[in-house]
Amino acid sequence: MERKKFYRSVWFWVVIVVLLALTLSSLFRGGGSLQEVSTATALTQIEDGNVESATLNTKEQTLELELRSEVEGSTEVTASYPLAVEDVIVELLRENDTEDFDTNVTQDSLLVSLLVSFLPFLILLLLLFWLFNSMQGGGRGVMAFGKSKAKQVTKDTPKTTFADVAGADEAIEELHEIKDFLQNPVKFQAVGAKIPKGVLLFGPPGTGKTLLARAVAGEAGVPFYSISGSDFVEMFVGVGASRVRDLFKEAKENAPAIIFVDEIDAVGRHRGAGMGGGHDEREQTLNQMLVEMDGFDAKGGVIMIAATNRPDILDPALLRPGRFDRQIAVDRPDLLGRKAILSVHAKGKPLAPDVDLETIARRTPGFTGADLANVLNEGALLTARHNGSLITDETLEEAIDRVTAGPERKTRAMSEKEKKVTAYHEGGHALVAHALPNLDPVHKVTIMPRGRSLGHTLVLPVEDKYTQTRSEMIDTLAYALGGRAAEELVFHEPTTGAGNDIEKATSMARAMVTQYGMSAKLGAVKYGSTDAEPFLGRDMGSRPDYSEAVAADIDAEIRALIEAAHDEAWEILVEYRHVLDQLVLELMEKETLSKEDMARICAPVTKRPSLAPYNGFGKRTPSDEPPVLTPSERAGQNGAAGNGHDPAPVGDVGAPVQR
Repeated sequence: MERKKFYRSVWFWVVIVVLLALTLSSLFRGGGSLQEVSTATALTQIEDGNVESATLNTKEQTLELELRSEVEGSTEVTASYPLAVEDVIVELLRENDTEDFDTNVTQDSLLVSLLVSFLPFLILLLLLFWLFNSMQGGGRGVMAFGKSKAKQVTKDTPKTTFADVAGADEAIEELHEIKDFLQNPVKFQAVGAKIPKGVLLFGPPGTGKTLLARAVAGEAGVPFYSISGSDFVEMFVGVGASRVRDLFKEAKENAPAIIFVDEIDAVGRHRGAGMGGGHDEREQTLNQMLVEMDGFDAKGGVIMIAATNRPDILDPALLRPGRFDRQIAVDRPDLLGRKAILSVHAKGKPLAPDVDLETIARRTPGFTGADLANVLNEGALLTARHNGSLITDETLEEAIDRVTAGPERKTRAMSEKEKKVTAYHEGGHALVAHALPNLDPVHKVTIMPRGRSLGHTLVLPVEDKYTQTRSEMIDTLAYALGGRAAEELVFHEPTTGAGNDIEKATSMARAMVTQYGMSAKLGAVKYGSTDAEPFLGRDMGSRPDYSEAVAADIDAEIRALIEAAHDEAWEILVEYRHVLDQLVLELMEKETLSKEDMARICAPVTKRPSLAPYNGFGKRTPSDEPPVLTPSERAGQNGAAGNGHDPAPVGDVGAPVQR
């Protein structure tokens, strides 16, 4: 394989051409078997009259002599001479009565002259050929620069079918219809139905969009062309549009056919967002794609399937009916979908009899198909690492933690002080979560360092949820601030470990006020635009659509929600300080507590009452509403609410960002 690559190298052929030129030059230059002597020896032979005949080669500046008697064992000698003494040599030959001497003006052959003249240009052409092939990825020639790079699925390609796809039943049903139309168009044409010209698959990364396209390729039974959006655009202007034309031309010649463009946002993003205006190369490529999909000269028989993670930045002309008629959301799978995906990826893996895939599916809410495949693969790797033969439930539990938070950092040496701070922080989260009525059950609490965190608390829903009530969001705010409240209660000051908690709580509170209309003061009005996935080309010049006074009210409402949630967490921890201390003692000893441990430790904890609808900033019902303490009152209560436990010494107990 390496030898073939060497023979294809441009440098190999450059060396061959140079060696050939040198060989031919030496052959056609002439020459013979003459004895080479010094210039002085040659002049002495002329002066002594020992020369029978002489030839002067003016171009090479050599003198060839035929002698009457041998010199240095030969009667035919040659010597070089400087140009200035050429006339002197001629005079010497005349003076010594040399009867036969001639002057030879040497001329190169036509072949050698052509090689010498055109050799630099030939080497330059070879280098340019190599450069053009390198820019194209190699191997298809200079004149094929504008040709499409799409790969056609052949019979030899390993087939993926719809049976290999799980957790996306609605998308499979929609794509099944495309397959049926290609295989039996008469049934649809009989009722006047037209096949969709384009299908857009969109959703988060890892949900199986490309896998669905591979399944269509395996099931369709028609020519299938696959290309990435970034393959259209090169450094030269016009190449992208040329490749689009070539791709659709080839597909139309083999119609019915399917074209799949992966990551179409690389070429199909909103026009006018770049700095190049109408002459931007991506816009030229997009314009050609729009024309090919549904233009004046568009022909049927070609279906285009595209996949993207960012449908919000695609050009509206690309999304209209007639181009992408059908837009299919490929979202994260639900509980049944996750179980089906786990079943697909568990094939060929030796699972222990006690492994329940439904339990693993409940343990992984929000996981995509790629995440679930990674969980089972990590479980297999861990089993092999420990020389096991079966993948156990404990191994899969560790694999899930590795996927969500990273591998354990067993070598990280933590002082007892930092370990205690981390234990109270995670214990605060867990206790508040257990006491609030609208939160999911606590599944696990650990202070084992993993990834960038020193510990984490995991709450898992009993069933999949797609919406959240205001009460649930307020309880989530209190849960997020439970760790910081525990640090303040026990150590009298917060640490940096609550940084990520504060970030998430602030983001949720802002969404409640500005997006979901959950503020009694500001009402059900949307303020500003969501910045979850900003597109700078479109959103960079946008301005707030509310006044500065409203901005101040928004800040005040967010602050009020955060303060109320903090007070809620504080009250729970003060009331059940003895439970918190017991929780920390066992956490320090075991490092990880399961849901059964949490249920046993938190048995004395009574659930808080439900929220009254829109009562202030999320307080409990008036009869159960405790007074809100000022910071000074909290400081005074710290000593009184300690239950006889001395607080940890004050100092720098910095912890990494909590996941």
